[in-house]
Amino acid sequence: MESLLANNLTLGYGDQVIIDSLDIQIPKGKVTVLIGGNGCGKSTLLRSLARLLKPKSGEVILDSADISKMRTKDVAKKMAILPQSPTTPEGLTVYQLVKQGRYPYQSWAKRWSVEDEEAVTKALHDTNLTELKDRSVDSLSGGQRQRAWIAMTLAQNTDLILLDEPTTYLDMTHQIDILDLLFDLNQDNGRTVVMVLHDINLACRYADHIVAVKDKEVYAQGKPEEVVTCDLMQHVFEMNCDVRQDPLFGTPMCIPHGKGRCLIKQAQAEAQSQQQTQTVS
Repeated sequence: MESLLANNLTLGYGDQVIIDSLDIQIPKGKVTVLIGGNGCGKSTLLRSLARLLKPKSGEVILDSADISKMRTKDVAKKMAILPQSPTTPEGLTVYQLVKQGRYPYQSWAKRWSVEDEEAVTKALHDTNLTELKDRSVDSLSGGQRQRAWIAMTLAQNTDLILLDEPTTYLDMTHQIDILDLLFDLNQDNGRTVVMVLHDINLACRYADHIVAVKDKEVYAQGKPEEVVTCDLMQHVFEMNCDVRQDPLFGTPMCIPHGKGRCLIKQAQAEAQSQQQTQTVS
């Protein structure tokens, strides 16, 4: 199983530094979720781990080798990356998209093989897309389209899968559908999954390991129950909240403070009103 880590990693665009001197090691065979406020560098970090962004300094190590010195196809045989909101050419079918996952294994000397076909067939089966394989990707629903892209990454047959906000723009039903799929891939096949998520409660539910990014560096990392606290939510997200235990999963559950129909506030207001009435009487 492949290992992935970063040493003294500094990332940015032009003169702007987004991540500064960061060290991180991704646990093998686990689900790791990157969390943090908007613009903190989560997606930038994920892009660098996937060799889509060259570091200003430092290095990313994949299976004991500097990823910047590896051949593109060799990286693609070890790691699959699904960027945020990918697009497909018009008219491309699900089957044609999933076939793209076998690109790292193709060359002038090695054409499409039985092994390639079996990998595509299995990826379609695992994502429940077999019956939709001849449909054009742009005709699918948001959840189906996301599953098609995940099927393409599965066809690469890598131990590592990196995903940038895989549930963006999906309703709650399809968010759970995608996260359940990724959870099963980890549990059943031992795949190492690294993803960026905005929903903290879902991150806690599905992650073995959480990395919170703040001020260009790792603010905290570890098991969800160790990392996600009221203090972290205040410092990383600048948000006051209560952190309770999820009654179904036993994982941390954040309840944000803010305006709304708060039952406690309503009860307090009613009690105060009743007390004032009694005083007048």
